[in-house]
Amino acid sequence: MSEEKLAFQAEVSRLLEIVAGALYSNKEIFLRELISNASDACDRLRYATLTQPELTAGSDPLAIEIHPDSAAGSLKISDNGIGMNHDDLVANLGTIARSGTAAFMAGLEQAKKENGQGAVNLIGQFGVGFYSSFMVADRVVVESRKAGDAQGWRWESDGKGGFTVAESDVAPERGTTITLHLKDEEKEYLDPLRLERIVRAYSDHIAVPIHLREPGKEEPRQLNSASALWTRPKSEITDDQYREFYHHTAHAFDDPWMKLHFQVEGLLSYAGLLFIPSQPPVDLFHPERRQHVKLYVKRVFITDDNEALLPPYLRFLRGIIDCEDLPLNISREMLQHSPVLSKIRGSVTKRVLDALEEKAEKKPDSYSAFWETFGGVLKEGLYEDHANRERLLRLARFRSTQGDGWTSLAEIKDRMKEGQKAFYFITGDSVETLRQSPQLEGFAAKDVEVLLMADPVDEFWVTAVGEVLGLPLKSVTRGGADLSGIAGKEKENEAGEKSATPEGFDALLAFLKLTLKDAVKDVRASERLESSAVCLVADEGDMDMHLERLLRQHKQLDQVSKRILEINAKHPVIERLAARVASDNGEGAGAAVEEAAWLLLDQARILEGESLPDPAKFARRLSDALARGLA
Repeated sequence: MSEEKLAFQAEVSRLLEIVAGALYSNKEIFLRELISNASDACDRLRYATLTQPELTAGSDPLAIEIHPDSAAGSLKISDNGIGMNHDDLVANLGTIARSGTAAFMAGLEQAKKENGQGAVNLIGQFGVGFYSSFMVADRVVVESRKAGDAQGWRWESDGKGGFTVAESDVAPERGTTITLHLKDEEKEYLDPLRLERIVRAYSDHIAVPIHLREPGKEEPRQLNSASALWTRPKSEITDDQYREFYHHTAHAFDDPWMKLHFQVEGLLSYAGLLFIPSQPPVDLFHPERRQHVKLYVKRVFITDDNEALLPPYLRFLRGIIDCEDLPLNISREMLQHSPVLSKIRGSVTKRVLDALEEKAEKKPDSYSAFWETFGGVLKEGLYEDHANRERLLRLARFRSTQGDGWTSLAEIKDRMKEGQKAFYFITGDSVETLRQSPQLEGFAAKDVEVLLMADPVDEFWVTAVGEVLGLPLKSVTRGGADLSGIAGKEKENEAGEKSATPEGFDALLAFLKLTLKDAVKDVRASERLESSAVCLVADEGDMDMHLERLLRQHKQLDQVSKRILEINAKHPVIERLAARVASDNGEGAGAAVEEAAWLLLDQARILEGESLPDPAKFARRLSDALARGLA
């Protein structure tokens, strides 16, 4: 086969532009990424040999080798793992095939704005750490032979737009050799002592031996301890080793927010080393909701995306679970229905929630930072995991109309007003927008705290839960807001008397109902409005307005429900309209009041974030009203 010239995927080209042109203080991480990839290749071969033992028959033990060549100005990193064929090289080294490309592109744009100082994070998070090679090399050659194949392949690129793939007769017997032709200013990475320091700092935890083959010496020497970190006693593991193991397993560059290292022995024996990141993974909200904790059986890697290992709402976890009680040749189908894995799932979930509860109690500020990052994911468990719902409700934190920080449901209950018999909440697209909602005015007047819910998942779990700490959850945008039983100051007029309904108000209500009968479900006086003239609410048995809007946006709902228009009897506009109707004895109020009715309805739609059914008519009515007012 002749040499094949191919272009990088657009995302790869843009990434390489940033990588090659940026100046990093930690360029040495390229070696960590290449060693991590080599380790993964060895893990995958070890798993493949469970069903195809001939793949490693008569071959050397799995290992990684680093070979600096000062004369050639090159650095080689070799492994005898699973290897790659032609299609693997094109897919793995020419594209970003992993899900979440849209998130990658958004992150790349942000990294570009920051003068490149964020692109390294994206490299690791997307599992494409290979591209970090171009921070130190101006040409990279990959020679690889897939285990069991007779033909080897050569991949080559200068990182400037494309690459070539061709057959190779010098590819290793099995595995991959990456040759970095170092830039003139990066020759420090040919120094054996420098390489040794990097490996010991970043890759000592790698379970595969890492050998350094020094020029002029016959035998390579091992640089790492090559033992599974999770099997070692906690007292023997440093914080740096834990951190680098997290970087390896998560393909991440942030420091972990929390770690859990445990060993369970008895009827069921397994070990775990889990981490909660401090930064959200790029695919955290991908629709497939895949988890990325690796499953090992007796130190043999099995899979890194088994959905039966942990519930989807804990998919932010990274790390490993190593089980002694599963067969090594277990299939993916068997994993989905394994009672052993089901017990591990329940036990590990409990352990994680225990750790979060302890952190929330002892370090509330740190826990708030965690909730800021992962709370939207953890809340998915409120409607998915009935068994742990009460624990998750205790862990949940919310924004509310009282202050800017996070607060718990127990704290909100302690602050409830006399006579309050429910938790009140409002859902929307952002906390800032929700704070301006007219539906909150009556609650604010009585100093009633309202939960501000801006995560999409909030629409679903509140319906599933229904009641918290013995009290119902009530939406402030649904049904009548009966606040009369809650203690608070009643508003008085300048004479010191309670405000009365203006003359003609009942007639105005009747007029509005008749005029808007085809557009709204009802028109009624509002107890929730103080300074705004109108607002829209859903009837008690109808779907919440924000939920309906979300479903329509995602093509899950076709019809638009009619809403109730609430009007504020104390608002000057409503008072004048009522006076106009009263002066006509409720009849012949005229076109001006009818036009005002439609303007009020459109105003309520705008406040609710709804699109107007006829923007042109709204603009005309508004212009006419302004003209009459100015006249």
